[in-house]
This record gives sequence, structure tokens and C-alpha cells, in this order.
Amino acid sequence: MELAKQSLDLSVVIPVKNERENIEALVEELLEVLRETGRSFEVLFIDDGSDDGTVEEINRRRAAEPAIKLVRFDRNYGKSAALKAGFQAAEGEIVIIMDGDRQNDPVDIPRFLEAIEGFDIVCGVRRKRLDTKWRLIQSRIANRIRDAITGDGVRDSGCGYQALRRACLKDIKLFEGMHRFLPCLFQLEGYRFNQIPVMHHPRTAGVSKYPFWSRLRRAFVDLLAVRWMINRTIRYKIRRES
Repeated sequence: MELAKQSLDLSVVIPVKNERENIEALVEELLEVLRETGRSFEVLFIDDGSDDGTVEEINRRRAAEPAIKLVRFDRNYGKSAALKAGFQAAEGEIVIIMDGDRQNDPVDIPRFLEAIEGFDIVCGVRRKRLDTKWRLIQSRIANRIRDAITGDGVRDSGCGYQALRRACLKDIKLFEGMHRFLPCLFQLEGYRFNQIPVMHHPRTAGVSKYPFWSRLRRAFVDLLAVRWMINRTIRYKIRRES
């Protein structure tokens, strides 16, 4: 994957599909936090086939804030494709990925920036999750299965709130479903992994785009693929000769 020229400190990549009601508040919260960091930044929305006015709302905010950018798909391709497009468009040294439903809180961004010092990828672990009981049960099952198969040490596999070094992406194998396994893929390439607790809010507008059974089937197939990659990764050390 060819990376854009590095010229900014931060890129916030946000895949969205039909999140019109969340855009305005999310942008306001993000801009306030990002300006307080004192770093140069951009906010990249990746529209994954919205048809509810999400694009129009993003463009309205872009007109007033040049740091907001938009990549628009011609139809729905899924979260992994949206993240890949965001990675390719990002110009920041550090890339922060978050959801567009306002369940991730921008106030955690400075903590991500602190936690990535000495590491290459930092994953959020949701504390005091405000999901339904059924969603919490789903998450526990998914975490246990994933840990048993990958052993990557991720405590909250369903949390997509992460920070990573863009320079590392050149070594990451991108595929459909890869957004669920970025920490594992980073570790396979020898990159350093960290985790921090993050805020979590209930969804107040819009609806979830990932039905449980559909997500479960796809995630399990992808999990088997990742396990194959773990088993087949080439590892060796060079012996130092006297």
C-alpha cells in the first residue's frame, strides 16, 4: 500500500454510513479536543454508501473547517474497505480510528497519544460499557473465542477505537474483515502493542450497521484465516558468527 506524504501529526479516520444525526455533535467534540492537543491534524470521514444526508452534513461542516475531509464511496463496501481508504488518504504520523456513532469519546484522544509513546498500536478497552445485556454477552463470547485462537492478548475485540503509527501500515496485510484483527496483524510483523481503558457511551441516534449473526459468521471465517497466517508466518533469527 502506497502511503501519502507525511505532513501532519494526526489523522482521525472515521468510517460512516447513515450517521447524519451524529455528525454535527461529533465534529464539535472532535475539533475541541484536537485543537487542545496543539498538534496539526485532519479529520477524514469515509462515507460507506450513506443515503440519509450524511454526506451533505459532512460537506456543510467542511465548508467551515478545512481540516475536515471526505472520501466518498460509490456504494457500500464495508468497514475494512473504508479503513483501507482512510489509511491511504491519511497524512498524519499517527492515525486514530473511531466510529461515527458517538459511542467513542474524543476526550480519550490525548490518552491515546500518551499511550502510543514506545508502541506502534494502541487499542481501547471499553470500561463501564453501556450496551444492552445481549450485546455484552456477544462481546464476552467473541473475546473468549478470539483469544483462544489468536492469543493476541486483546481484551476488548469489539472496540474499534485505536491509534496506530501510519508508517507501520506498509507491512500490514490488508483484507476484507481486517479491521477486527489489526492488533494481531501488527504483532505478526513484530510491532509493539498497548491497550488503554476508554470511555463508552450508548448510541443515541441512528442504528447499528452490524447485525449479530451476520457479524458472527464473517468474524469466525476471518478468524480462521488469521489463525492460518499466524501458523504460516516465517520467523527466524540470524546467528552471529565469530
